[in-house]
Amino acid sequence: MSPEHAYSDSERQAVYRAIAERRDMRHFRSEPVDVATLTRLLAAAHRAPSVGLMQPWRFIRITDAELRGRIHGLVDAERRHTAEALGERGSEFMQLKVEGIRECGELLVVALRDGRERHVFGRRTLPEMDLASAACAIQNLWLAARAEGLGMGWVTLFDPEALAELLAMPEGAKPIAVLCLGHVESFYDRPMLETEGWTAVAPLSEFVTENGWKKEKD
Repeated sequence: MSPEHAYSDSERQAVYRAIAERRDMRHFRSEPVDVATLTRLLAAAHRAPSVGLMQPWRFIRITDAELRGRIHGLVDAERRHTAEALGERGSEFMQLKVEGIRECGELLVVALRDGRERHVFGRRTLPEMDLASAACAIQNLWLAARAEGLGMGWVTLFDPEALAELLAMPEGAKPIAVLCLGHVESFYDRPMLETEGWTAVAPLSEFVTENGWKKEKD
């Protein structure tokens, strides 16, 4: 018997399906996302939970082609720095497609707003809860996009200070994501980094313990 407040079977299946089929997309078609759909997606993001109801997120639409190109330049520069930092795996990393900034129909930058220090509720000992709250908003957007048949990719290869300056953010604000959003030919069956052989998804059993931290095996 389902709990009193449970959704119907089909509704529950749709929720779990969106979660299971969400992918970090890197390949997009260029047609734009219609305004009504984008509005629904941003509304879903804005309904995310936030610690102390601080709502630390800010969404910046990038509609200027030149600005999109400059953001791509920042990402490409950090991509090369990351390859250098990876050492032996650097050349392998450079073969991966890590963003779809030039191709995606809609480009968003998500930032933590300025003035976050005044929000102490729930953050006195864990100040990073502003970031956790913004990540919830991004996840909401991601799942809603999948339900709408749109792909999304979260890009973090950029210098936050350089991107903040480029977008004229106030002091204290910090960009945390460049989101590529748009129509796709198809969704990846598995995470792209797994299919490309970069890493593998570990089973849930390795992440759940009871009454304490499980000692890692040597």
